[in-house]
Amino acid sequence: MAAGPEGKLQLVQRHVRAFPDFPKKGILFRDICPILKSPAALTAVTDLFEEHVRSRQLQVDLIVGLDARGFLFGPLLAQRLGVGFVLVRKKGKLPGATVSVAYDLEYGSAEVEIQEDAVAPGQKVLIIDDLLATGGTLLAACELMKRQQADIQGCMVVIELRDLKGADRLKPHNIFSLLQY
Repeated sequence: MAAGPEGKLQLVQRHVRAFPDFPKKGILFRDICPILKSPAALTAVTDLFEEHVRSRQLQVDLIVGLDARGFLFGPLLAQRLGVGFVLVRKKGKLPGATVSVAYDLEYGSAEVEIQEDAVAPGQKVLIIDDLLATGGTLLAACELMKRQQADIQGCMVVIELRDLKGADRLKPHNIFSLLQY
């Protein structure tokens, strides 16, 4: 495996595929499935996320992962950091009392929720997903965390689509992306 951060980034980048006109015409879909298939690439993603958190001395109580690909990277990072993991799910997928937020995304609209007792007031959270496009999903997750009175330490993604300016919508939150397109 590539030892340094640049080598790890290159490894991750080699494992991202582009599919034009998916899920609809005009969208260039960035597929992270090859990362998941490669133990070395998946380890590199987790290493890079962990190195970011530790190098900035972020204090984190919980990793918050977005449905569904945030569920793939979030638990791995949470385990490395020795903290818990919380799910942000699509509306109607969680049992018990929930808190939800509706939002627009790049090709439609949706609603996400968390269990009401998933995050306690004052807990320090780091939100994670695979992709930042227009920022709608991450913004909704940030709103959920604000409603829970959590202290948002930042957002992390594998891929940021810069032309869609999603990071602008998330200000003042810090965004860390491994790859930018």
